[in-house]
Amino acid sequence: MLQAASRRDFLGALVGGVAGAALCPAGSGRVFAQANAHALPIAATRLGGTLTLVTGSGGNIVVHEEPGGLVLVNGGRPERAHDLIRFLNAQWPGRPVRTLFNTDWHPEHTGANEALGSAGATIIAHVHTRDYLRARHFVDWQDRTYPPSPAPALPTETFRTTGRLDAGAETIGYGHLGQAHTDGDIYVRFPEANVLVAGDVLTVGTYPIADYTTGGWIGGLRDATQALVDLADAGTIVVPGVGPVQTRADLEAQHEMLATLRDRLREMMREGLGAEDMLAAGATREFDGRWGDPELFLSTAYRGLWLHVRELGGIV
Repeated sequence: MLQAASRRDFLGALVGGVAGAALCPAGSGRVFAQANAHALPIAATRLGGTLTLVTGSGGNIVVHEEPGGLVLVNGGRPERAHDLIRFLNAQWPGRPVRTLFNTDWHPEHTGANEALGSAGATIIAHVHTRDYLRARHFVDWQDRTYPPSPAPALPTETFRTTGRLDAGAETIGYGHLGQAHTDGDIYVRFPEANVLVAGDVLTVGTYPIADYTTGGWIGGLRDATQALVDLADAGTIVVPGVGPVQTRADLEAQHEMLATLRDRLREMMREGLGAEDMLAAGATREFDGRWGDPELFLSTAYRGLWLHVRELGGIV
């Protein structure tokens, strides 16, 4: 484990994108990662101790080395699954993947499920993630229907609140983040290495999306971000679903943005404004420099807010 002073220096360098010669140039947001996953090289950067960040397969993957095998948090997109497995076999020969966590059901994180599940890996996810993977469902904001996943791709161990996994020198903690990006989002925490995997609850260079078709909403995103803040300290390496690693300060900034916009959008709805009106009124203007184009964020947040009117004390 890194000492406190050297760890702060390391974290600053890693967030700045200069730590490790093999650092893969990750995209700044989910759209970039999905569109260009096939073109990026898969690469590894040490996070410290037994942990390595693997990038280039459409989503961030954290690899933990344990005696006799590997633990993965997320598995990238399905079109890169076999490339990923070849990379893992080259980097860690003779060390099969024993356990795979899914931080949500979306394909940039569950793409290796079938290949690794078929090879005998235990797949751990929230019970809602398994439900979405085994059912056909339509995501209207993407205009896309997701078919049921084959049996080997389904999580083999599910939970509802929290859990722990003893894996070599690490006792890995994991827990449900509520109705946030989806209603099956989880965090995975490596306390010895002080690494927190946040999945798509935390975004970099793009607004977080509350997928209301699978239980997400902006109020839950706010609360989930606060839960992640509470799990971190100033030295924690926070791994988002896509993009460079972040810090507790980045989580705090996202929480402030979501808290402000949750209340602001509720008041604009009470005034009779729709998502397009909010966009035209510049509802997110002070945050766009950091999080980019707000159009999809506003349209999904608006739909999700209507599904939570009771929690908002009514709209009209």
